Amino acid sequence: MENRFQSIFDHVNEGILIANRLGQIVAMNPMGRRMFGFTGDDVLPKLVEDLVPDAAKSKHQTHRENYHQNPHSRPMGKNMMLSGLKRNGETFPVEISLSTYESEGQMFVIAFIIDVTERSEQEEKIKSAYSELQLLNNSLEKKVRDRTMVLEEALADLKRSKDDLYLALQRERELNELKSRFVSTASHEFRTPLSTILSSVALIDQYAERGDIDKLHKHIHRIKHSVRGLTEILEDILSLSRLEEGKIQVEWNKIHLKNSLNEWLDELIPILKQGQTFQLHYHGSDEIHCDPKILKNVVINLLSNAVKFSPEDKKILMTVELNGDDFTLIIQDEGIGIPSLELNHLFQRFHRASNAVNIPGTGLGLSIVKRCVELLGGDIFVESTISKGTKFIIHLKVKDYGKEDHFNH
Repeated sequence: MENRFQSIFDHVNEGILIANRLGQIVAMNPMGRRMFGFTGDDVLPKLVEDLVPDAAKSKHQTHRENYHQNPHSRPMGKNMMLSGLKRNGETFPVEISLSTYESEGQMFVIAFIIDVTERSEQEEKIKSAYSELQLLNNSLEKKVRDRTMVLEEALADLKRSKDDLYLALQRERELNELKSRFVSTASHEFRTPLSTILSSVALIDQYAERGDIDKLHKHIHRIKHSVRGLTEILEDILSLSRLEEGKIQVEWNKIHLKNSLNEWLDELIPILKQGQTFQLHYHGSDEIHCDPKILKNVVINLLSNAVKFSPEDKKILMTVELNGDDFTLIIQDEGIGIPSLELNHLFQRFHRASNAVNIPGTGLGLSIVKRCVELLGGDIFVESTISKGTKFIIHLKVKDYGKEDHFNH
């Protein structure tokens, strides 16, 4: 039995430390030694305070003495932020549970120690994501207040025009409605990945203690996937902000359009639903003069939307026509379609069609697409029929190279 307890002591995934009433360390398992940077069976810190950061040493000694006055079991957590001191001087966050036992007339304290560095880092990422959302909301509130102030100043000059006043109020109501819808949508889009991160973080320690590597990797993958989703949402918001502030400049370059389109389609294959396929019909020369980054943003955004709003077993068609310097790009799906009364609002920021409220999204993508097309000096049009699909048509002026041909993807 003693050998069994010794084996547990030597191989458990938590650090275990045993100290006497004077705070002298009488035993420390291998995990505890590795955690604090001590190696070898004969190398141990002398006092518990040797493992406590300098700023907390004096207080810790008082806490230790008080604990011996009233010994009791203390479980993990208890909302206490504790730090450990490694042999090399580094500090790291820990959780500690305490218990006592008597042996040969002496009382000993046994501490179980967990390194929560990874959990703390994940919590900081979550706090950062929440802060980003709060900053975004504050920025949006400020824009609404600024618009309201401009409107109030305009009302004094528009008292003689009832119709103009009515239109101004209508625009303000629409802005507030868009703001409310965006906050609601963004909150939902952030809540789902954040909930996934929180639940996975809570389970990581358990699986780590059990040595269940497969489940540990599964939850780490879920966290990474959710963080990527949050990053994509924030990138959409920042892209729109940069476009509105004029910080994105067009860089005209010669690009091999056929190769680029095939590469972009390959990038999106992993997001296709069951049975969905891409079809590419290309007419014209191989190369054009354009900004590849901006054009890719347009194509990826429209194709991603087509995948998102189309059911399984449907095709997504992209057609390219190059006639001299006239470039036409058409992306057509067989998805849910867009209500005709909402087509005029489709490219407004934060706008989402009424039949798409249950499909994830922030309502920023098409606004970004329109701004990008305008940067390239082009126009974008949309045709749609409910339950039959949507077609986006883009016209640009570009410089082309080479001869005309046709191929399918």
